[in-house]
Amino acid sequence: MATENLSETLSRAPKKGRKYFSLAEANRALPYVSRVVTDITACYRTAVELREHIEHPRPEDLAEKLQSDYDRSMDHLGELMQELQLVGVELKDFESGLLDFPAIHEGREVYLCWHAGETHVQAWHEIDTGFAGRQDIATFHANER
Repeated sequence: MATENLSETLSRAPKKGRKYFSLAEANRALPYVSRVVTDITACYRTAVELREHIEHPRPEDLAEKLQSDYDRSMDHLGELMQELQLVGVELKDFESGLLDFPAIHEGREVYLCWHAGETHVQAWHEIDTGFAGRQDIATFHANER
């Protein structure tokens, strides 16, 4: 049992070399990352539609053009994802534009959680609870804002 607790604690410990955001840093990054997320969700929708046409073509569809457009969309999606990775954030959902900013709270790794449509980070959660475990940002330490 003690080993399980130790491994859980170690998995939540800050990792050397990883970018961690304060709440203020995450909010300052939002104008940029929100534009990238908007592009990602649009590109993702296009790729899904193209995939649907490839799998169920209409008589007027040209298979080579559909595949070429799909490949181009997927390449662009990869480029956009790299932009977010360079910033240090993690996209969790392509459709809703859900993203996590790694942060440190009470000595452990957590995520500051944002999704498209929000004007600022409004929630945070433990790394293993995901969206369902979101807590109001007011419960995050005031000195970490």
